[in-house]
Amino acid sequence: MSDSTKNGAASAGLVLGIISLLGWIIPLIGAPISIIGLVQSVRGQKSENQGQATTGLILNMIGLVATIINASIGAFKGAHGY
Repeated sequence: MSDSTKNGAASAGLVLGIISLLGWIIPLIGAPISIIGLVQSVRGQKSENQGQATTGLILNMIGLVATIINASIGAFKGAHGY
């Protein structure tokens, strides 16, 4: 993989991490965005933009955890008729 591809992956991971912080509200949107962002951030770890990749990794993890919590609460409420 070339350096420009890795730099692009780091930037994409960061952008998807920012979007995932908003996407957790709708789990069907938040989960795929967070997972793709995690993959891109990991791919960008060996680039010149390692800071962006690390920040994207952290944001995507936060977004994924928030999405899982939101989906779990929604499933619980749905199962109990709230």
